[in-house]
Amino acid sequence: MKILVTGGAGFIGSHVADAYIAAGHEVAILDDFSTGSEANVNSEAKVLRLDVRNKEGVAAAVAAFRPEVVNHHAAQSEVPKSVADPGFDAMVNVVGGLNVLKASVEAGARKVIFSSTGGALYGEPDVIPADEDHPVRPLSPYGTSKVCFEAYLGTFHRTYGLEYTVLRYANIYGPRQDFHAEEGRVIAIFASRMIAGQPLTIDGDGEQARDMLHVADVAVANIHALYRGGGGTYHISTGIPVTINELFRKLAILTDYRLEPNFGPRRRGDVFRIALDNARAHNDLDWDPKIELEEGLTQTVEYFRKQVLSAR
Repeated sequence: MKILVTGGAGFIGSHVADAYIAAGHEVAILDDFSTGSEANVNSEAKVLRLDVRNKEGVAAAVAAFRPEVVNHHAAQSEVPKSVADPGFDAMVNVVGGLNVLKASVEAGARKVIFSSTGGALYGEPDVIPADEDHPVRPLSPYGTSKVCFEAYLGTFHRTYGLEYTVLRYANIYGPRQDFHAEEGRVIAIFASRMIAGQPLTIDGDGEQARDMLHVADVAVANIHALYRGGGGTYHISTGIPVTINELFRKLAILTDYRLEPNFGPRRRGDVFRIALDNARAHNDLDWDPKIELEEGLTQTVEYFRKQVLSAR
């Protein structure tokens, strides 16, 4: 199968592209490399160096490759940036996404798999873990742009017959995460600074909780979504809330870190406590997370240990 992965040079998208190639599919990645890395790109993938906001360029590139499935990971994914500049967030996540969607229809694609967000859609959830039918009330423009594009997928299905599956991710961690960036990458930031013996700051009191999922489990979910879940929305998650203080303690043990954390102000636009029910993905996609937190943290620490040591 020919599959186009937008954002395929990024942290999550590159793992998804690798999984598709390992499964024997022909893969092209479309990425402007503004946040993605050349080092993440699988040597067997075709590279289309484009910004999704380039309507004509995207249309031509997708038409030339003619994918059967488009896996859309390209996004502006930083909550603080969306709060500071909601217009830019919408230009990338909504207008850029629509360029990909229209090009997919015109190129005859069968299906779009969309990487949405679970943590940024529901505000402070009424129940934990929240399921996919929980009321949507995002606290950030980033969350709003994601749910807006989900609505466009429904429109394109009704109007053009384009099949889709929405995967709403929990907080994803693992190898290749950019530990130089501050947004949504708490494990990467903590691990890299602990290994280097640097001080670190926890936003708020550290009792805020997240649903942490290893990126390898995400890649498997995207494999399952190739043939399953048409018209569905699914949490790709563990369903287990983990506090930032818990993550700090676990990572401190793995890295032999002896410093105490600093505590800063809570960030605007952040949910305090959330976890996502994944029963629907189990039932419809035949998917379950396999990597336990301790195993995933150990793997991730080893990756960042190599990164920190190689940078010295």
